[in-house]
Amino acid sequence: MHKHFLAIAITATLAGGLAVTGCSHNTSAPNAVTSQISNPLLVPSTLQYQAPDFSQIKDEHFKPALEQGIAENYQEILAIANNPAAPTFDNTIVAMEKSGALLTRASSVFYNLVSSNSNPELLNIQGEMAPKMAQHSDNINLNPALFARIEAIYNNRANLELTPEQQRLVEVYHQRFILAGAKLTDEQKLKIRALNEEQSKLTNEFSQRLLRLTKEIAILVDSKSELAGLTESEITSAANDAKAAGHEGKYLINITNTTRQPVLASLENRELRQRIWEASANRGLTGENETASLVARLAQLRAERAALLGYDNWASYRLAPQMAKTPEAVYSMFGSMVPAVVANTEKEAADIQAMITKTGGKFELAPWDWEFYAEKVRKEKFALDASSVRPYFEFNRVLEDGVFYTLKELYGVTLKPRPDLPVYHPDVKAYEMFDADGSSMAIFYADYFAREGKRGGAWMSSFVGQSFLEGTKPVVVNVMNIKKAPEGEPTFVSYDQVTTMFHEMGHGTHGMFSKVTYPSLAGTAVSRDFVEFPSTFEEDWAAHPKVLANYAKHYETGAPIPEELLQKLLKSGSFNQGYDTLEYMAAALVDMEWHSLSPDAPLQDVATFEANALKKHGLNITAVPPRYKSTYFAHAFPGGYSASYYAYMWSEILAADAFAYVQTQGGLNREIGMKYRKNIREVGNSIAPMEAYKNFRGQEPTTEGLLNRRGLNTVN
Repeated sequence: MHKHFLAIAITATLAGGLAVTGCSHNTSAPNAVTSQISNPLLVPSTLQYQAPDFSQIKDEHFKPALEQGIAENYQEILAIANNPAAPTFDNTIVAMEKSGALLTRASSVFYNLVSSNSNPELLNIQGEMAPKMAQHSDNINLNPALFARIEAIYNNRANLELTPEQQRLVEVYHQRFILAGAKLTDEQKLKIRALNEEQSKLTNEFSQRLLRLTKEIAILVDSKSELAGLTESEITSAANDAKAAGHEGKYLINITNTTRQPVLASLENRELRQRIWEASANRGLTGENETASLVARLAQLRAERAALLGYDNWASYRLAPQMAKTPEAVYSMFGSMVPAVVANTEKEAADIQAMITKTGGKFELAPWDWEFYAEKVRKEKFALDASSVRPYFEFNRVLEDGVFYTLKELYGVTLKPRPDLPVYHPDVKAYEMFDADGSSMAIFYADYFAREGKRGGAWMSSFVGQSFLEGTKPVVVNVMNIKKAPEGEPTFVSYDQVTTMFHEMGHGTHGMFSKVTYPSLAGTAVSRDFVEFPSTFEEDWAAHPKVLANYAKHYETGAPIPEELLQKLLKSGSFNQGYDTLEYMAAALVDMEWHSLSPDAPLQDVATFEANALKKHGLNITAVPPRYKSTYFAHAFPGGYSASYYAYMWSEILAADAFAYVQTQGGLNREIGMKYRKNIREVGNSIAPMEAYKNFRGQEPTTEGLLNRRGLNTVN
């Protein structure tokens, strides 16, 4: 089966993700000849590399294409499972890799648009299709005849003269089917089908409520005077947003999907800061769109599902195929870091409290004060004013002279605009990637600006996956939520957004550099705690002196950022790292605690459970809440990162170790870049992750690089 469908379908079923998860028993399909004329999804796109023809695709095309894709794929799976010939690698594993073309094509476009350019019609289709997809996934994963063929091949794999990649594929298939319940009894399979269907409905409902909540909790401000501290451009954007929402003459501050809000670093009005923070932190606890009940039930049913599969809890089940292997390994990793992180955070809090007092404040540091006063501390400690840096980080220059420049220097690739390719929104831009020899490699879509209908956060996804078996080249997209400046004005990005642009391109090139035969092993189809490694590695190039010198230029004059200002920026890199690390660790450990519940545990009160989890791990610092609280923790509940949010730090260990090694090899140069590209980016999951890492690095990583990267070896 196609990588995009099989890998995402099975993973999402296991994780409760938003992506494609399955098929129904309905085998009827529309008349293909008639439908193909009116529905462009029913046939491969004629655009380069089968890039979706967004000029032809309409919302009404998705449901019939998905339903026909389910029907066709189900017949393909039945033919493989019931093949009278003895099972072979070709007639079973390869046949599955080649199946599901229509479903892959339709679902890859549909689920990308549901996340990045949604509307009520798409959300309704998503809700209607969720149980059908879950059922289809179960029809594949729980088919006893199909699994018997896979197991026969697996048991005899040593005698089949398979290539290393083929053997890896057999092992991956076998493990995925077992984890999906292939060895359960018929009675247990009925139970797991019911749990999977309920999970698909709940995760879909969670996503839709969260999308509605984002609009519902936006803060309406009556007067411009309340916005002191914001730039004129930011105030104009707030006025435009309010007008668009039907509140002309007022100002609207939209809430992003993290607990902390970027605007809190600038707003002088403490009462308004508190309103904004509380709207963010308390969302989903009550009201028509509450998600607390969904969190409690999802944690419970996942524990029930894990027990059916023979695991103590969902975390143990989820980590079995990951690099970490066990929840204990994750708890140990975080536990070893807590003392240093808390010490740094407490020192930062003391500095901020001192600044509050120094500037006349007569109150105790609260969460809505941290970033505002942290900026004052940063300015005093490093003589760095964020507003003085801002003109040097204009969006287009960062993208083209920063992100794209680094790709060329390290990996020899260039990206050229393709304005002829249709896009799904006017803000999206299409590019073609070329290798150093001039050969075309991939199509890349850049979708960086925030808008209504786009979920919060940043991510990379694929419209078409790479596969030598099928002769396909990658078509990928990077998505972010940068606030776009008013028409005619330059868009500036914060340094955090700069590093996120590099990060997402790390994911993008992981997909675009892929050189793998089988689609289920290609690109980013690796374990959760490895997939963030290539992206995090890419982040650090944003601060490399040669890269910075190429993109950090004044948006009007083109003058490079002054050396003194640059050094202040670089030296401030470890500032606030206690806060940044603690808020991440808090979210990761809350995720692990939810998914370490036993199947007989009662439904939990969300706020109480969260508070107890933070206290248990010594992270209950009032001024530093988790980056995501449970009720809007999209990674862990509707997303695919349940019991896996730890993966960012696990991957960061690899990334920091690799980046430090690269600097010993000359830093920004093609030779080491190509070694990294060949051993990490090109191999996908065709090689076990740690084996791939050691092929590049020559040894396993240590945590020293991570502590140095975050400035946590000593308390500053």
